[in-house]
Amino acid sequence: MAISSETIKNLRDKTGAGMMDCKRALEATNGNMDAAIEYLRKKGAAVAQKRADRTAKEGIIVTKVSPDGKTGVVVEVNCETDFVGKSVDFVAFADAVADAAAKAKPKTLGDLAALPLQGGKTVADMMNNLLGKVGEKIELRRYALMETKEGTIYSYTHLGSKIGVLVELAKIGADGEGTVVGRDVAMQIAAMNPMSISREQVGKDVIARELEIYKTQAANEKKPPLIQEKIALGRLEKFFQEMCLLEQVFIKDGTKTVKEYLADAGKGATVVRFHRYQLGEEGK
Repeated sequence: MAISSETIKNLRDKTGAGMMDCKRALEATNGNMDAAIEYLRKKGAAVAQKRADRTAKEGIIVTKVSPDGKTGVVVEVNCETDFVGKSVDFVAFADAVADAAAKAKPKTLGDLAALPLQGGKTVADMMNNLLGKVGEKIELRRYALMETKEGTIYSYTHLGSKIGVLVELAKIGADGEGTVVGRDVAMQIAAMNPMSISREQVGKDVIARELEIYKTQAANEKKPPLIQEKIALGRLEKFFQEMCLLEQVFIKDGTKTVKEYLADAGKGATVVRFHRYQLGEEGK
């Protein structure tokens, strides 16, 4: 089938692979973008896999946690340009939305849009007013509420509020050492984007897909058949170390894993769950 130059460019933007590699990948997969990305990974041509689920939306991500650490919210508010996303009015609106969400604890994005903000106007009303003022589409893109009875919730925002994290820890408090440890873990999640807390949480389908990719890579590298399986398992182990939070190298001390840091500084604290929002992500 004929592959348009626009489709090739889109694949290149998502993967960082060369134009001809992208063209061949799309031809081999009948223009299926997801299949082409996997094709390029197997060939070792995709140099920017983690960009594959990003879009060019602008805006801000805001996190809020209650003083007792029992409730946390993360909100993504989008606009069309970075200029508006950094403006005083837009930032104030996004902050007010997060404050309202933290107080009212709405269950859905629709419930959030219906919350009163000021002067009897709802979040949706104020969003439309802001649209009229800045001349750009404003959108409440997504929202998550995290509540806990036994644990403690912490938050962190990163890269000019382009990344926001909520994380719940157990066996640790909301003050003193707990605040430091919770922020450190949230910062780790923001910076290193783990897929899961532990390898036990990684789906069997994901493991099977990764193994298949690594076996294909080893075969393409002309490795002897007898050691291709060993190479694939070694690369899978590295995948777990990169994508599972507890196995990641701790960003503030390269001699420890996150699990070791928690055992030491956190005195046995455990990670219960987390939410990580990055501006413009698709499918989340």
